[in-house]
Amino acid sequence: MGKIPQRRVLMDGTRHDFAKSPLRINKYLAHKGYATRKDADVLITQGLVFINGRQAVLGDKVEEKDIVEVKGARKEYRYYAYNKPEGVVTHSPQEGEKDILMAVSLKGVFPVGRLDKKSTGLIILTDDRRVTDKLLNPEYEHEKEYRVTTTDEIPKNFKKRMEAGVDIEGYVTKPCTIEIEDDFGFTITLTEGKKHQIRRMCVACGVNIETLERVRMMNIKLGELKPGAHRPIAGAELKELLTALSL
Repeated sequence: MGKIPQRRVLMDGTRHDFAKSPLRINKYLAHKGYATRKDADVLITQGLVFINGRQAVLGDKVEEKDIVEVKGARKEYRYYAYNKPEGVVTHSPQEGEKDILMAVSLKGVFPVGRLDKKSTGLIILTDDRRVTDKLLNPEYEHEKEYRVTTTDEIPKNFKKRMEAGVDIEGYVTKPCTIEIEDDFGFTITLTEGKKHQIRRMCVACGVNIETLERVRMMNIKLGELKPGAHRPIAGAELKELLTALSL
């Protein structure tokens, strides 16, 4: 039998301050994007994780000087771009509703983030739980782009007000980018995603939304994907995404 491949998991790039406290080994592997904490516990239980050459056990802690290694190949995850149609909910359907996982033929994946029932467009489906926080947490400032049409003519000061930040019930949104397409349409690029944020921002600026479609998440674009259809994210497109997420 051949030698089991071994990967060294470097300290560089983690945000943890080891000067203040060591980090549990499962949390450390999650910080490094190697596995979720749950999957890390499985690797540890299987005897595949080593700290300074010693086989790790559940509850071990890692200090800055330590060398962490994992034997065996990484799990192969799946990633898809899906075009959510209007009327499909992201998850937790009520009676008579259909959610994304009921609408697609894929098994074992979940949607990253959400779009409300009226909204359409890009949702990433995956079985890789490492990407959820890295993709959605506003502290990472990853871009999400939407195409919006309105029932009201867009005011002249709309772009300036929206880009500066809008007070939505006591929360002031982060600066965003607005491109006006015509009197009743614009695109907006955000780095955060509060519940119904774009709709609430527009109402605060005197505009009601007719359609809202997400067309991009980071480098992943909706393109010509038809409503209800999905496609694999692979190759250079996937590599760019995972690199940007430090995975």
